[in-house]
Amino acid sequence: MNSVHHWAQRFIVTEDDLEYLTGILLEREIPLKTEELAAALIEHKLAQESALLEARYKNVRLYNPAERYEADQKVMFSAQDYRVGTVMGVREGNNPSAYGDYQVIRVRFGDQEEEQEYAAALTLPHTLNSQSNGDMNGAPWHSAFTAGEILAQAREEIVGRTLDALRQSKDLVSVTGTWFPSSLMLDVNEGHLNLAEAVLFMTEGKPLTTQEILEQIGGIGSAAPNLQEFCLNRILNQDQRFDEVGPVNQVLWVLRVIEPPEASTPPPMLVYTPVDYDPGLLTPEMARLELEIDDEWSDIPDDHEGEPVESTEITLNYPHRRMGTLPLNARMRRLFPTARRTPRIFVQLVDGQDGEEYTGWVVRAQRYVFGLAPIFQKHKLPVGAQLMIRRSPDGTKIIIDYEAYKPRTEWIRIITPKDGQVAFEDQKRPIGAHYDELMLLGADELATVDALFTANHRKSVAVLAKNTLLELSRAAPQNPIHGKTIYSAVNVLRRIPPGLLFATMINNPEFEYVGNNYWKLSGI
Repeated sequence: MNSVHHWAQRFIVTEDDLEYLTGILLEREIPLKTEELAAALIEHKLAQESALLEARYKNVRLYNPAERYEADQKVMFSAQDYRVGTVMGVREGNNPSAYGDYQVIRVRFGDQEEEQEYAAALTLPHTLNSQSNGDMNGAPWHSAFTAGEILAQAREEIVGRTLDALRQSKDLVSVTGTWFPSSLMLDVNEGHLNLAEAVLFMTEGKPLTTQEILEQIGGIGSAAPNLQEFCLNRILNQDQRFDEVGPVNQVLWVLRVIEPPEASTPPPMLVYTPVDYDPGLLTPEMARLELEIDDEWSDIPDDHEGEPVESTEITLNYPHRRMGTLPLNARMRRLFPTARRTPRIFVQLVDGQDGEEYTGWVVRAQRYVFGLAPIFQKHKLPVGAQLMIRRSPDGTKIIIDYEAYKPRTEWIRIITPKDGQVAFEDQKRPIGAHYDELMLLGADELATVDALFTANHRKSVAVLAKNTLLELSRAAPQNPIHGKTIYSAVNVLRRIPPGLLFATMINNPEFEYVGNNYWKLSGI
């Protein structure tokens, strides 16, 4: 087993350790992150181990064949994993012709009755002769690894145990992953909070860092800036007027009353009500199509979860086009900012076509990003448009782009509800963006289509799939319809991931799968 991980497995945080960490915070008078405290504790434990072992081996001599020894002396043998033995006796060597003048010492290890003999006072060269008498630089209390190496190789174990212990302390306060003694907290009063509220109100929804708020309100006394930030963060976090919306390693504040409702409550058109189904019903080509669509509600294993990506592409479906959102599918979750401590994350969105910037909100639990409506509407992007999403060069913004060209007239399937039921007509419309023809949809009377969703989103998947496939096939009943097209159209009526849709159809005799991801109604 790796010695670092063996050391980490024995790592525990005692009451004395907590007192030591509290002492560090009291001495420095600045908040420290959990990882910084874990590193300090590792250093402390390594020093304790070294002091303990050094005391244990204080009168022990490191074995050197060139040195002389006397009875009852303690000797450590580096070549034998630093075993310590006691010299029981000394005699002259009996082979001077081969080794010159030398002595032989008898050594007993621990409680073992058997003694072992070693050369001493040896005048001939020997690999251990270079060690000076009493030189213990190779002794076991000098760790083979540093605190940094331990933390690098066993970060999760050690930081996790340190965090668990810190949470048990009644004397420490935690804010955004940092800690400080409650006895030294600054007094943040209602006047400070009212000033902070006024400052944030003036930004019209743009979040501010704690430092920016402090600069605007004149600070909190003369304490160190990072302590002022810590104390203000704690009080803001306890006040319902304020919402912390920063990504990992950044604290940003905004007023809740200024946040768009969609940052807290998902639009009904995006809500997926899970339905149990057997994924094993899908054929390999259906499973590949589900992977290609990459719906945010598809249960697709992500072997690279947590690994950031710089760019990705998505095809816009109707619910997201209508609500002005982007899906947080497997790859998008690795592109957009994260934060475990807050349900909403502010993100700056950039129109890749003209550079205009917009405010976006990452709602990770509901798997969408809100704030794209101005971009979609400005460029008249259709359902089925293929978008390119990438980080800005400095990594602080997300750029929304697409392959644009001079608008040209195309035949588009338009949603034309009739008597509260879904229907489609092929009509000509100008399009100036690259799109997936199989998912292309248009809608003119949005209020009527919204009413269609309201009337249908509680119906069963089988009923919606049958009605949709029937309408899609009406112009050419003998022609099968691609699974992507069915998925795109059904999601006008109810939020359904492709796996559930395909499994429902393949398990229902009213649908016939004709291969290559094409479907038709049985008997037609």
